[in-house]
Amino acid sequence: MLKPFAIVCAISAMITGSAWAGAAGPDLTEPPVLPPPLQDGESIEPEITIIQEEDRTIEEYRVNGQLYMIKITPDIGPSYYLMDTDGDGSLETTKHNLANPEVPNWILLEW
Repeated sequence: MLKPFAIVCAISAMITGSAWAGAAGPDLTEPPVLPPPLQDGESIEPEITIIQEEDRTIEEYRVNGQLYMIKITPDIGPSYYLMDTDGDGSLETTKHNLANPEVPNWILLEW
């Protein structure tokens, strides 16, 4: 009973092994293309403005002067984020639009 099963397993292992051996991997002989160097005054890190208020801390994140995210850390409760979804530099505020509401983002897991 086990002999036919062993033969079937051996044949399937040989077929799978030959398929993996024939698969061509990426060409690692040529180095990857490097990105262009940074120009003078060009920043790769965001500018962060921290505003301390009575009951919360607000962090504004900007790249090249354009606002793209705000992190709000209340004194009580978890931090939440407001994002610029279309890249125009201002946060969208939509009221009475139930089809696509703007919802704050929270971090659920972190390690």
